[in-house]
Amino acid sequence: MVVFADRIDAGRQLAEQLEFLRGQDVVVLGLPRGGVPVAAEVAAALGAPLDVILVRKLGVPIQPELAMGAIGEGGVRVLNDEVLSMARVTEEEFRAVEERERAQLDARMALFRKGHERIDLTGRIAVIVDDGIATGSTARVACEVARRLGAAKVILGVTVAPAETIRNLPGADEVVCVHLPRQLIAVGNHYVDFSPTSDEEVIRLLAAAGRPSAGAAGTTDPAESSGAETDAEIEIPVGEVYLGAHLRIPPAATGLVLFAHGSGSSRHSPRNRFVAEVLHEAGLATLLLDLLTPEEEPSRANVFDIKLLADRLAGATEWVGNQPETASLAVGYFGASTGAGAALWAAAHSSARIGAVVSRGGRPDLAGPWLAQVQAPTLLIVGGADQEVLDLNRRAQVELRCPNHLAVVPGATHLFEEPGTLAEAAALARDWFTDHLSPRADGRPARDKQ
Repeated sequence: MVVFADRIDAGRQLAEQLEFLRGQDVVVLGLPRGGVPVAAEVAAALGAPLDVILVRKLGVPIQPELAMGAIGEGGVRVLNDEVLSMARVTEEEFRAVEERERAQLDARMALFRKGHERIDLTGRIAVIVDDGIATGSTARVACEVARRLGAAKVILGVTVAPAETIRNLPGADEVVCVHLPRQLIAVGNHYVDFSPTSDEEVIRLLAAAGRPSAGAAGTTDPAESSGAETDAEIEIPVGEVYLGAHLRIPPAATGLVLFAHGSGSSRHSPRNRFVAEVLHEAGLATLLLDLLTPEEEPSRANVFDIKLLADRLAGATEWVGNQPETASLAVGYFGASTGAGAALWAAAHSSARIGAVVSRGGRPDLAGPWLAQVQAPTLLIVGGADQEVLDLNRRAQVELRCPNHLAVVPGATHLFEEPGTLAEAAALARDWFTDHLSPRADGRPARDKQ
């Protein structure tokens, strides 16, 4: 029985069942590799930090997919005595498997933790996420690892697992599972797309989630940061509301890009955080902004109220223009889905000179008659397999009077979930912003150009 389209769909379904954790002190921990795409969706939905918890399955020598135990960080080891007895594994065979898997575990620790600190679990709720479990050995050891790392409570969130396994799973204070079949032959049978997750994908998702870097200053007050990177969760007053936002300013930033998320997404969107990471590496500051308050988000009418979203974006633009750290930076807009319509609407009305606009899988048509009033150079990025949105972008491009370009990413669908497509879109955005937001030779910001 198929339940999930892919791991992203599975993560969203799991996130719905974990919604009760929103607002609590939660750290979401994905089990590499397949559990991390699921965990990224959960973390984004809960507004929680994302990290990995590293464990390795100890497979029976003649049947490696059958777990006789598992090992994890900190020397934790869990054995499945029933499997060991049934498979008649000798001590020498077991030692060989454990040594091999321990080497793999150490290698993954070096790979996934390179340049990043492990998020401290002390006194927090650890939510361990996997894309499905069979025997539960790996999940058990992950729970033990989280406990030894100081977690006050351990919750295991899985997409699919046998009911019998869930009933006999020690270590977790609570288990949340989307689908509990009476008999599980293979986890992959419950997915349309269960293609392997690469190490590169895990690294990308962790970077997109904004995991703390080793030695970084962490979350700071922008007003207190001088000559160093600013990385802060802030609230921006716009009209009668305060909008949640994440501001990151690298040293010697050359411009500032405000993100207008679409279709009810938020500043925790893993896709937009990935794009932001690419822009940071190019020396651009970013402001990932929630255009709706938590109370407003459930209303679909608000999600498609382009004027409301555009007014909020313009208000945030005015705010950054009055802050000491950002006042001198040229401003660009990055819009996704409905956020692209809001970005173009705001660009047409903003009292500040907007240096560039980029739309990713966006709906520029929602800016309506204001498209012709946009002066900022505009890049429209669309997936080649997203035919309906591609047609809408082509029609909208005809209305634009500013310098503009339509870039089609071959094979990409609306969310750019195909391997390499989001990275290509991010590179296109980076190049567009660096070309149009670079300071002038006389030192004045690019947005002052006439």
